[in-house]
Amino acid sequence: MDDVVIGIDASTTAVKAIAFTRDGKELFQAREAYPLSNPRPGHFEQDAEHWWTALLGALKQVAEAVGAARVAAIAIAHQRETFTLIDHAGKPLIPAILWLDERARPQVIRLSAELGRETIRDWSGKPPDPTPALYAIAWLAEHQPQTLDDAAAVVDVHGFFVHRLTGRLVTSTASADPLGLLDVKNGTWHPELVEAAGLRPDQLPRLVAPGAICGGLGESVARLIGLKAGTPVVAGAGDGQAMGLGMGVYGDGKNYLSLGSGIVSGCYSHGITTSEAFRTLVSPTGSGFMLETVLRSGMQLVDWIVRTTGSPSAAALEKAAVDVAAGSEGLLVMPYWAGVMSPYWDGAARGAIVGLSLDHEPKHLFRAVLEGIAFEQAIASEAMETQAAETRAVETQAAETRAAETLAGGKPAAMIAAGGGTNCALLMRIMASVLERPLSVSPVNEAAALGAAMLAASAIGWFASPETAAEAMAAPPTRHVDPIDGLVSGYRARKAIYRDLYQATRETHVRLEALSKV
Repeated sequence: MDDVVIGIDASTTAVKAIAFTRDGKELFQAREAYPLSNPRPGHFEQDAEHWWTALLGALKQVAEAVGAARVAAIAIAHQRETFTLIDHAGKPLIPAILWLDERARPQVIRLSAELGRETIRDWSGKPPDPTPALYAIAWLAEHQPQTLDDAAAVVDVHGFFVHRLTGRLVTSTASADPLGLLDVKNGTWHPELVEAAGLRPDQLPRLVAPGAICGGLGESVARLIGLKAGTPVVAGAGDGQAMGLGMGVYGDGKNYLSLGSGIVSGCYSHGITTSEAFRTLVSPTGSGFMLETVLRSGMQLVDWIVRTTGSPSAAALEKAAVDVAAGSEGLLVMPYWAGVMSPYWDGAARGAIVGLSLDHEPKHLFRAVLEGIAFEQAIASEAMETQAAETRAVETQAAETRAAETLAGGKPAAMIAAGGGTNCALLMRIMASVLERPLSVSPVNEAAALGAAMLAASAIGWFASPETAAEAMAAPPTRHVDPIDGLVSGYRARKAIYRDLYQATRETHVRLEALSKV
C-alpha cells in the first residue's frame, strides 16, 4: 500500500492525472479536456471551473483504476503564467487569463518605462513581455479596477487547485515565479512588482518551496474523487520546469530540449544570472535556477508547410527533403511565425524566408524550416549555457571544476530531447549537427507529470531529495543521435549568416505591423 504517487499536468488544453510507481513506471493515465476561449483578438481565456471539473474527473479515474489505498501523495505541474482572481470562497471572479494572452502589450511598455526594463528583468528573472501575468494584472487594474480590488487573491493554476483540494491558499515558488511578481533571487513576492501590478500583499498566496507539503486532501473532495482524506498535496512547479525534472535535468552540466508545437530548452544554473537571451526561473528542485529559452513556433511550422504546400503528409515531405543538400540550396528561414520571445522579445517579428528561387520546391522549404529551427536553438543554447557555466565558475573559483562539468566552449555534456519532434529523424540529424553535440532521446511522453510525481515521492520520504528522486525515476534515453561530421562546418558558416537575419528584417516587420493597425 501507499506505493503510488499521482503527478498532475494541467496544460493549456487538458488535465492529465498519472499514477507512477517508485521507479517512475506509469501505471494509469486519465485525461480530461477543457475549452479555450478567444473572445477578442489577442485575448485568450478559460473558465477555471472547467479546470476543476477536469481535475476531479481525472483524479476519480485514477483512484478507481489503482485504488485509493495505494495513493501516497499528489503533486501538480501546470500551464505557467496563467492566472485568475478568486473571492474568499475560492470562486473565480473573472475568466482566467492565459499565458497566450497579448492584451497587455501597452502595460509592458508602460511598466518598462516606469521601472526600467533591466530592473524588471533582474528582479523577476523575466525580460518584459506580455507572457508573465504581471502585465495582464496591471491591465485589470486599469480596465477592471473594482474587480481587482474586490478579489481575495490572485492565483496561478497551482494555487487554485491547492486551495480547492486542501482549503489552504498556498502555491509553490516554482509555480508562482512565472507570474513575474517574484523576487527570483530570494523566492519571495517582490513588493515593488506587486505594487506595480496594482495588487495588495494580502491578495497573494503563501509561498512554499517545490516539494513541500501544502496540506492534506479535504474530506469533501476526497469523497468526490475516491481518495483518502488527508492525502498529502505536494507543491509542484510550472510545466516547463517540471518537464525538465521529469527528463532527468536537475544539476550542473545538464539541459533539455522539448521539441513540441513550440520549442522549449532549459539549462540548470547553480547561481542566479539574468539576461535578455533567456528567462531565469526557480528550479523545480528548490535548489539553484533554470535558464530557459522559448521558440513559440516550433513543430507547428511543419504542419503549416504541409497545409500550405498541399503535401500529402509531413512524412512524405521529410522523405523528399532527405535528398536535399544541407543549406537547402540557398534557402534560409527565420521561424518567427508567432513572434519571438528570447532573445529579442519582439511581438512584431514574423517569419522570413530568404533566398527563394524558381528552382525551389516544398522539400527545400521543409528542410530550410528544420535548419532555421536548429540555428535558432543553437544561438539560444550558446548564450544560455555559456552564462550558466560562467556563473558556476565565478562561484566556485575553480577552473578545473568547470572543465570537468562541461565540454569545450561551456556546453553541457548532455542534452536530453523529448517531444514529437524527436520522431523526425531529419530534424534530429540537423539539430545535432548544428548544435555540434550528441542528443539523447528521452522515452518519457509525460515528463511534466513525472516531474511532479518526483516531487511527491521526495516529499513523502521515498527519496532523500528531488534530485535523488529524479535519478531513480527518470527513464534512461532510448537512443542517441550524433552530429554528422560532414555537415558541421557548413552549418557553422550558415549559422553566422542566420545571426544577422533578425536585425536585417526587424524594421520591416515594425513598419508592417504599424500599417496593419491603421
